[in-house]
Amino acid sequence: MAENKGLEKLSNLFNLSRKKSPAYQWQELALQIINELLIPNNKKNAVFKVCKQHSRAIILACFNDTKELCKTNQKWRYFFKLVGKKF
Repeated sequence: MAENKGLEKLSNLFNLSRKKSPAYQWQELALQIINELLIPNNKKNAVFKVCKQHSRAIILACFNDTKELCKTNQKWRYFFKLVGKKF
């Protein structure tokens, strides 16, 4: 016999736990960089700012160079160095 839990939220009944997708491509790119380079919380805004200000091609070049060249745990620092030198 089913247990009576009282009132529940409507979203719980339908299991509607979808995440919103990014509105712009640069946001999606920034999220990808944050996840793959393990960007610390205090630097995440800087990634969004860089991705918004500069072209996707330049950011992808820096991102790919970072993944290829940097073998340390601090890949995010190398990424910011590359972005700083490109401009």
